[in-house]
Amino acid sequence: MKRKYPFLISVPHGGTTVPVPVQDRIALTGEEIRYYCDPATPDIFAFKNVAASIGTQVSRMVVDLNRPPIPLPGKDPDGVIKRRTIDGKEVYLPGRFPDIPFAQRLMMEHYFPFHQKVDELIDSRHVRIAFDCHSMLPVGSCGQNDAGKERPLICLGNNGDKSGKAKKNSVITCPQETVKELAERFRAGFGIEKEVAVNDPFSGGFIINAHYWRKGVPWIQVELNRSLYEKNGSDGRLTGRPDPAKIQELRDKVWSVLTGFWESIDTKGA
Repeated sequence: MKRKYPFLISVPHGGTTVPVPVQDRIALTGEEIRYYCDPATPDIFAFKNVAASIGTQVSRMVVDLNRPPIPLPGKDPDGVIKRRTIDGKEVYLPGRFPDIPFAQRLMMEHYFPFHQKVDELIDSRHVRIAFDCHSMLPVGSCGQNDAGKERPLICLGNNGDKSGKAKKNSVITCPQETVKELAERFRAGFGIEKEVAVNDPFSGGFIINAHYWRKGVPWIQVELNRSLYEKNGSDGRLTGRPDPAKIQELRDKVWSVLTGFWESIDTKGA
């Protein structure tokens, strides 16, 4: 019998579904919806021998599970209910942005149940470490802090600085040595060095921070560069369409890294 690892795998941005009540409001095409999600992450992180996993079918363009529930929808253009994409496209048709009652219904149906389920899984499945799993574009988009900059192949986040230490007046979601160990495992497993970064460009979103605070279980955000598995269009821009031949290989590599990492720190008494 294969060993089951005490992992919670969260994949919050893999969905592409636009709920029926939103379909006549949305300005984005189906292709754009796919592009602005984390393509193929439900497949890449589809690990069987884990304590628990959670995802969603709903597009982050409708409800972003990795954003705080405040401020009110519309105040933050990239918030839980988005006005604009990371490169400035309007998400909704003119005059069709959800009002507060409509946004509340969306959050009651999709947002709060997800976060409640995360806590329930941690309590009921003996989770000892959680990974919030994402993908990222190779270059920062114009609406992001790293606009125009090339990104590493892998980024790990624990809400700290580039060495994994806590920033002033903040709390990290796992010990520095834990995230550094995982970074070393990725470097060895993928045969890369500088292409694995810690907290750069992403240090972690609402999910790892909120649920670490709520439950105390260590969390690490894992970001994979989409160039590792996605096809290029004729203009060189990634299409949001994964290369099936690369998905299985990438899943096997990531799984090998995560299990080797856990066996290492578990032996050390983590």
